[in-house]
Amino acid sequence: MKTVKKYIAHLDLDCFFVSVERLKNPALIGKAVAVGGVGRRGVISSASYEARTFGVRSAMPTARALDLCPHLIVVRGSHSEYGKISKRLYNFLCDYAPLVEQASIDEMYMDFTGCERLYNNDLPGLMRTLQALVKKEFGLPCTIALSSNKVISKIATEIVKPEGLLYVEHGLEKEFLAPLSISVIPGVGTKTEKELRKYNFTTIRDLQKAGSEALEAILGEHGRYLYKIAMGFGSDTLDVDWKRKSISNEETFVNDISDRNELLQHLFTLTESVCYNTRRYGWKGKTVKLKLRYADFSTLTRNLTLKEPTADDKVVFDAVQSLFFKAYTRKLPIRLLGVGLSNFIEADKETISMFTDDEKRALVLHAVDALRKKFGDDAIHTGRV
Repeated sequence: MKTVKKYIAHLDLDCFFVSVERLKNPALIGKAVAVGGVGRRGVISSASYEARTFGVRSAMPTARALDLCPHLIVVRGSHSEYGKISKRLYNFLCDYAPLVEQASIDEMYMDFTGCERLYNNDLPGLMRTLQALVKKEFGLPCTIALSSNKVISKIATEIVKPEGLLYVEHGLEKEFLAPLSISVIPGVGTKTEKELRKYNFTTIRDLQKAGSEALEAILGEHGRYLYKIAMGFGSDTLDVDWKRKSISNEETFVNDISDRNELLQHLFTLTESVCYNTRRYGWKGKTVKLKLRYADFSTLTRNLTLKEPTADDKVVFDAVQSLFFKAYTRKLPIRLLGVGLSNFIEADKETISMFTDDEKRALVLHAVDALRKKFGDDAIHTGRV
């Protein structure tokens, strides 16, 4: 029986958040730009390549980023807008690939197995076309790699960014990987890399030569996984049922806050945002999450699973408030608060309520969402009670 060749592409949007902001404000093009918390107490979500040359990275405190790059332009950004664009791109790619997996908001896998004749036996040429179309239709730069599996394609996009293209031919996976640093392998973090370097493993070729048993002796089961990747093997099955697992929002305060009423007001604002975005997706969530960070940077999270899924601001806030009263036990001001909702179902799959009050509440929330969509998030609030 003839073995079917798998063709898996990985598309990664380059500096996605920054690229969207540049579409809205072309004056940002060519400048050191970051999207994230505005103010020195914020956190960077995405940084342009101009900013990265100064050492600015995602998840870095804004204060540190500004120290490294004093002329850095920090934009707050709009994650709901990024989500809309990501969904549009996903639907766009579904017109070209039989299977598409949305791995995250800015990266997607496509399975072109069996499509060779459909695209004139030139799948690498199709990758060039797709890259050009994404730039033309969305105005966004992207990097695309094609290979026999997801891991090889993901590694390939990482090493040819930005706006790169690469095709790793079947049978050449091991050769492609050999000279690369062990740090490019998904799953090799700082701790694992440090441990491997103690044994003089610096390139993937070193892992290939070592063998599975030697790596397993050092790292256990994880060592066996790394050897498999080093030899060019990886998953070639797409998860086409990907769904965002949670929706959350958090705020780092300019000045630490100890007043409970003020903290509750911030929690309600965060709750409104989370519930609004949940309703936009047509979902309801069952698990509510509270994140709390004290002035000394100690952080805790608390979860509460509701009896019924919801996207109602008041219901979620009642749960958040309950978690807050139980969690805020120290006599220290608060530096950061966060609210999240997860464990989703689609709203239209829920059993329709027979209670008139629920129906009235749904109409109220629908009207609130319509006003926010037209006039902005601060146009109207549902109230804490």
